[in-house]
Parts: sequence; structure tokens; C-alpha cells
Amino acid sequence: MMLGILIYSLSGGGAERQASYILDYCSKNNIDVHLILMNTTIKYELPEGLQIHYIEKSDASESGVLKALKIPIIAYKYSRLLKKLKITHSVSLLTRPNFINVIASKLTSYKFKVITNELAFPTLQYSYKGFQSNFNKTLIKSLYKKSDMVIGNSEGNAIDLITNFKVPSERMEVVHNPIDLEKIYNIEPIDSFFDDKKFNMITLGRLDKGKNHIMLINAIHKLQNPLLRLYIFGIGPMQEELEQLIEKLDINAQVFLMGFDPNPYKYLKSANLFIFGSNHEGFPNVLLEAMACGLPILSTNCQSGPSEIMKLETVKDDIMVTDYGILVPIKNTELMAKGIRYFVNNKAFTEDCKANGKRRIEDFEKDKILKEYLTLISNTK
Repeated sequence: MMLGILIYSLSGGGAERQASYILDYCSKNNIDVHLILMNTTIKYELPEGLQIHYIEKSDASESGVLKALKIPIIAYKYSRLLKKLKITHSVSLLTRPNFINVIASKLTSYKFKVITNELAFPTLQYSYKGFQSNFNKTLIKSLYKKSDMVIGNSEGNAIDLITNFKVPSERMEVVHNPIDLEKIYNIEPIDSFFDDKKFNMITLGRLDKGKNHIMLINAIHKLQNPLLRLYIFGIGPMQEELEQLIEKLDINAQVFLMGFDPNPYKYLKSANLFIFGSNHEGFPNVLLEAMACGLPILSTNCQSGPSEIMKLETVKDDIMVTDYGILVPIKNTELMAKGIRYFVNNKAFTEDCKANGKRRIEDFEKDKILKEYLTLISNTK
């Protein structure tokens, strides 16, 4: 097997981290692999000697329309590269690379296996108005079903792809996201960063509408508790809007935008709570990472992922208490604030969540998950 991994870039994000894990696993297990990128940003450590190729070196700020128009051209370049490198299995992660992967297979007589990875919940991810959402939904429906295999990272997004995007069930597989427990366990906490007299919360995620940091900020303001602190790690298009909201609500001393950090674990290990406000996910790695760092979880019960990770038994329109933390309905500032208050007032529950999470996280250990993932790919029919 000669494996090609196609992704836009290796900038900060869950899919990008997963790609770095796959590359490292291949290197350690003598699996021939090439990394193919469309942007030069690399923020994750890669195996020494890894072969990296660029089918373009685009600007990340390109408009959605331009990105869409370029897809056939890039797909043609990709098809030629695959033939040149003698790739037998082409694996793509994220929506546009998935489109390019499938289209490339139709632009060449060279035969290779097409494996697309969908790491989000498309029906909700592309529920927003505008050209980009409509375009992506249309192409997912027309192209994904032409893959030799589609890999989802949760039962929820697999059902969405089969039901709403016509992916044949026999080509659909589910492999949960891996997590590098050994690496996380070996990282020392940054004990001096937080004020231990405060209740320190962390969230990780791209600053965009889908992650709904606005709800988290509004929940902090609603509680009017001067002991609360929220540290938001991530970069994205809503940076300025969030800064203005924090200023408007006069909570500069409580909410902090921290930018991207490739090693957020040192902060997670010293915080009191991981908080997550996303409207939609595939399978959020950040919940796994927070559990591995010994944190209880307060998350929206978005489709899909959190309820699988936290083994939620009963959905209700209120806070939903589990062995690993609390889930709340999406886009509900009132209940997110109620969840924060519950953790602040129930220290014994917080400690139980930490212990339970440490056991649960073993189910997602990196090498076990990646072995399953690569076995599926190598056996693609």
C-alpha cells in the first residue's frame, strides 16, 4: 500500500491533528505515506523524512467562491501527482479535500482507492445561509457516494451521511478519533498560570459561528460571578467580533482570547472545567483531550459526538448530568449558565467526573484506533 494523505493544511484544528497522528503512525509502522497539502501552514510536529507535496500554495483568506472554482483544476493536478507517486490509497480529510479526491479519480485512467473522511455533521455544519453552504451540501450529496469508502468519526455523522447525503451504507464506516494519551500524560501542567482562588474554565476551538463562543461569553456575563474565568484558545474569523463583545459586556477581567497553542494540555491540566458551546460536531477531539487531562466536561449536546463520548442515556430540555460531566441543549445560554453554576456548587461531582473520565478515555487510545483505521483502509474493496 502506498498511502496519500490529502488535507488543506496542518494549521491548528482537530482534523489537522488527526492527520498528524496518522502520519506518525505510518512512519513508526513502516507504512509508505505521502502528505499532500494546498497551503503551507504546518503547526504540528511531523515524522522526520516525511515526503510533503503541494498541489497549490493558496492563501487561507481566499473567498469561498474562488475556492469552489479552483476545485476541478486542483483535482486535475492531484490526479497527476497520484499517478506520479504511484499512490494506491488516497485518503482525504475535510470537505474540500474530499471533493478533490473524488473528482481526481474521475480525471485519470490511473486507478487508486478513494477514501473520504467526514469529521463533521454536514446537515448542521452547512445549515447556514449562503453560497458556500449550498455548494458544499450539493457536492457532498453528489460526490461522497462515489468514494470507495467514507469514514465517519461518530455514529451520528454516519447516519447523517447515509440518510441525508445518499452514502451507501455498505461503504460507510465509523472510526472514532484517536487521542495521544502517552503524549498528554507526559506533559507537565502550567501551575503558575491560573489564580487558584478563581474558577478557571477553558475552551478550545476555531473562532467561528459553529463553535458558538458568543454563548459561552454571554453565560459568563449572565452569572455575574466575579470568581469565574474563561480562557478561549483558538483563532478564526470571529476574533474581532468576540473582542468587541467582551468589551461591550465589560468582562475583560473574566474572559480571555488566548490564540492558538499547539500544546493546550499544560493549561487544561491546571484548569477546573472544560466548557464547549459548539452547535454541531462530528466527534469533538477536544472533549477527549480534556478528559485525558483530568477535566470534567460541560458541553452542548450537539449532533454528533458529545452524547457518544459521555454516554448520555436520556435527552431532555435541561442540564443532563452524566458520569463525565454535563450536557446542555445547543444555543441555550440560560442552561449553559446553569451548568456552570452546578459545577461551581458541587465539588464532589466535579471530582467524580475527573476519575470517571480518566477511565473512559482509554477507549480512544491512539494506537488502538489508528490500527483499526489503517486496517480498514488497506482492506478497502
